Amino acid sequence: MFTKILVANRGEIALRIMRACHEMGIQTVAVHSEADTDSLHVRFADESVCIGPNPPGESYLNFNRIISAAEITSAEAIHPGYGFLSENAEFAEAVTSCGIAWIGPSQDAIERMGNKSLAKDMMKQAGVPVIPGSDGPVSDEREAVLIAEAIGYPVIIKAASGGGGRGMRVARDAQDLANALLIARAEAESAFGDASVYIEKYLPSPRHVEVQLLGDSFGNIVHLGERECSVQRRHQKLIEESPCVALAAELRERLLDTAVQGARAMGYTSAGTMEFLVQGEDFYFMEMNTRIQVEHPVTEMVTGRDLIKEMIAVAAGQPLSFGQKDVRFTGHAIECRVNAEDPKRDFMPCPGTIGFVHLPGGMGVRVDSHVYQGYRITPFYDSMIAKVICHGLNRDEAVRRMIRALEECVVDGVHSTIDFQRAILQDERFQRGDLSTRFLEGYQWDGESLTLGAPLAAK
Repeated sequence: MFTKILVANRGEIALRIMRACHEMGIQTVAVHSEADTDSLHVRFADESVCIGPNPPGESYLNFNRIISAAEITSAEAIHPGYGFLSENAEFAEAVTSCGIAWIGPSQDAIERMGNKSLAKDMMKQAGVPVIPGSDGPVSDEREAVLIAEAIGYPVIIKAASGGGGRGMRVARDAQDLANALLIARAEAESAFGDASVYIEKYLPSPRHVEVQLLGDSFGNIVHLGERECSVQRRHQKLIEESPCVALAAELRERLLDTAVQGARAMGYTSAGTMEFLVQGEDFYFMEMNTRIQVEHPVTEMVTGRDLIKEMIAVAAGQPLSFGQKDVRFTGHAIECRVNAEDPKRDFMPCPGTIGFVHLPGGMGVRVDSHVYQGYRITPFYDSMIAKVICHGLNRDEAVRRMIRALEECVVDGVHSTIDFQRAILQDERFQRGDLSTRFLEGYQWDGESLTLGAPLAAK
């Protein structure tokens, strides 16, 4: 087992990883920018190294400075967390080429799953259902029109190297298609340095359901159930829960088995999440995230398994500590991401200094956060304040517990999404589980009440 790990991240995920390391008797190294000198992940680490100025390109995205920090502190492994360099195959290769262990999947897996069209082709070969569409990037408008006519409108154009909703446009007819293609390509080039796009059939009101997977170098692959991630705004998740209440037993079994089948076909190791769109009784592969997810705590709450510890053990050459038959699911868990954003101003980020802060507690409540009174949320990084995770014996109890927890949550000094999320939880459709990725379409929010405009999810 490792004796020292460098955490190549910041904020709550850096703290989360360090907690797991300390419980395993492993020392930790924090890297930080100048703006994060007083951050909790720096304070709680055994050692820390300043790796540069505030812009991510000069600090948290700088390969050389992070690897140099690992070398001068004699760290044996690097855990990238999520975001930043966590899905950068070139960084993973640079780490391992320097004789440092990479706590994550192989460079090959990151590379193949990072290109959405290649990932789709690989899953198709593995027998995983995929959404009808182009076999790869489309070359020009004429080819795009032919494909769209073959699979039927509406269609969705996606960046081949994309994610997070960027480089993504819906076209409902041939006229829409030409404009959407130009915009999607421009966005893809700007965001990812790759203008390649592909086309898929657009599903009217699907659920976004993902499966948590773990694999080791001995060929063991297990799933830890699914998460419902349908409550989104502009393809960004707001609320996640496990399990998905809409899945009947037979559909759930097919979905989970298929995810394991896809991961096994690529010899996947470490933690990863396979994401699907579910429409009625059908499901389709969307993408695979080759890292730990922001929403991983909901899976930990219903299974009692520490995903970070398993990632570390696998990277150290150990087998998974449990098999599929050992995974047990208890109750229901929900996570709300509390961000420093103003819902009344189109979720504009609101950097600033946090005044009084009170984070919730009590039975079944977990809070992953890095903030404290006087902490400054800077404009350089994401605006997350905390993740509030609630567990209950069933979904109804978990929802009521989350509403109570958000009522207790006080963050002065910056605008936050607390009230907006509480309004979602109190909505009748949410409480019935009538969800889809269109759940928040057409919503109106006045700071107190939430009115939703989209139709119910298709059954």
